Amino acid sequence: MQATLTDVDPFDLPEWLGTHDVVWASDEGLRTGHLVRGRLTAQAGEEVACDLLAVDEAYPEPVVDSAIRLRVHQAWRHGQVVVGEVDGRLALAVPGTRFGPDLVLDALGRLARAVGAHEEQYAALLRLSR
Repeated sequence: MQATLTDVDPFDLPEWLGTHDVVWASDEGLRTGHLVRGRLTAQAGEEVACDLLAVDEAYPEPVVDSAIRLRVHQAWRHGQVVVGEVDGRLALAVPGTRFGPDLVLDALGRLARAVGAHEEQYAALLRLSR
């Protein structure tokens, strides 16, 4: 079943994402596929679920429809990331089929810029496997 990605305006996200140091932690390993569940946490304890969605996986069926996939690629080409919601959880949609450390860091850096933070305010805690 294709994911439905509903746009989220970065300015509607919690203010602390742009003003505090933030860590994205994966709840499962990066090798789990095109969707990696995780969460963004600030030092003061604020937390929001935030998943990573790679939109180019096409087998056994496409992850998203072609219009969303095109929009994700266009945003990425312009140094941005599509911020949306999938199944009630915040998601960063990126080109690709799987995640590696470089892609995770790139997506988080783009999120930081989208909420008015500096990239150095964001860090990642990665799990390589389940």
